[in-house]
Amino acid sequence: MKSIKSNIPKYLKKYIVNQNYNNYSYIDHACWRFIMKISLAFFSQHADKIYKEGLEETGITLDKIPKINSINKKLKKFGWSAVCVRGFIPPQIFMEFQSLKILPIAADMRHHKHLTYTPAPDIVHEAAGHAPIIANQEYSKYLMDYGEIASKAIMSNEDMELYYAIRDLSDAKENTQISDKQIKMYQDKLKKAYSNITYLSESSMLSRMNWWTVEYGLIGNIKNPKIYGAGLLSSVAESQNCLDEKIKKIPLTIDCIKYKYDITEQQPQLFVTPNYRHLRNELKKLSKQMSYKIGGQFGLDAAIKAKTICSIELDYQLGLSGVVKSYIKKNKKIIFVQLDGPTQISYKNKQINGHDKNYHKLGYSTPIGKIKSVNKNLNQLNKLDIENLNIKLNKYIEIKFMSGINLSGTIKKIIKKSGKIILISFKDCLVQYKSKKLFKPEWGTYDLACGEKINSVFGGPADKSKYFSDSLKNNYQYNKNKSTIIDNELNGLYKKIWNINKKGQTLNNLENIYNI
Repeated sequence: MKSIKSNIPKYLKKYIVNQNYNNYSYIDHACWRFIMKISLAFFSQHADKIYKEGLEETGITLDKIPKINSINKKLKKFGWSAVCVRGFIPPQIFMEFQSLKILPIAADMRHHKHLTYTPAPDIVHEAAGHAPIIANQEYSKYLMDYGEIASKAIMSNEDMELYYAIRDLSDAKENTQISDKQIKMYQDKLKKAYSNITYLSESSMLSRMNWWTVEYGLIGNIKNPKIYGAGLLSSVAESQNCLDEKIKKIPLTIDCIKYKYDITEQQPQLFVTPNYRHLRNELKKLSKQMSYKIGGQFGLDAAIKAKTICSIELDYQLGLSGVVKSYIKKNKKIIFVQLDGPTQISYKNKQINGHDKNYHKLGYSTPIGKIKSVNKNLNQLNKLDIENLNIKLNKYIEIKFMSGINLSGTIKKIIKKSGKIILISFKDCLVQYKSKKLFKPEWGTYDLACGEKINSVFGGPADKSKYFSDSLKNNYQYNKNKSTIIDNELNGLYKKIWNINKKGQTLNNLENIYNI
């Protein structure tokens, strides 16, 4: 596991935990054996043909809970790896792992009262559900493509509230010590979160795509489809129901994102892909509708609506990361952008030294576009242009943009990358558009980003490791309490069964335990 961790960004490492294999009870192993026994019998007939082969190929043991380190070793031949996580992790983080071809596996084993289904992530769903289908190369590529695209999706603050509500309810339902009154409280919280959703964000679109493919997907002939979705592969009961003729089967297209889903209810319809390559084709179509591909005003509007941390990528890969607040547009062109709160400035997705979120903690703004006198953007200037504009340290200059924005001030610092000017810092700076003062000298140093247009807008900061460097500890506590006096007595009996199985003793011994 150490070699894997060394290649994982720091902001993802905080979600990784040790499996603590010795903490599994004999009941846990018995639950696993039972689930895998009925799963193998059912899915050998009703799952995609790769399922049975994939179980062995990816290290999914049948007689006991698998070790995630063993799964990791098996996945290496498919170009993947596996890490252990605890409970729910944020969807964006899950996708980040997936984009790196890393399968996050929740370590917990569902309670024996929840054999057929648990709303909380557990090793049955994550390992026995997700891992086997990775053995198919085309599906593996789809997962990686999906992870890369979903990690760039803009997630709204409404999405985050829904995620927390789903996580808390799922954790509560898996806790056998919680009261019905408390469950009801979490259910009400989830209903409220659903009712507060006012629009379909990019993250929601990708979430629906994931639900109807990775979690609840069917493949093959629409009249007799096979199962490949992990949500179904980890629940024989739901899989039996889903194959019923009463459940509508629809050919998969990107129109599946028009269908909502409820994690607490049986799915009223499912989508069938003819093959795994088709998944990638439909995903590519969906990506073309997203802000990271379109950029411009479209991307800014999506970011403003989301009210979450997003990144604006200007030409020459200069990035501005924060909560996008507003912009000024002239003749259909964006000429000024403003971000609120802590803002990071980066180049090629790496934070520029001295321009972290603490330095720009109150926000950031910059004009973009061409300089009037040379009809060029600042990062396109040659030596003669720079000389004529007097762009030198400690020189007072005036820059008139073609948009009508004017900037004046004394140059404190010039940052270049690959011989191009990307950032100029000023003191005593005034930025003005018509009669409106966009920046005043008394506000301090002004940092001008040298860009002309917005090529991309995507969710999250550009340099996540640096942006989240002060919050590398995972503060989420997943409290799963399933230890009772009855459980401990039962666990003792299953320990006897475990030992009997190992020693190969007679059925009489098993019958005695069964009678108890």
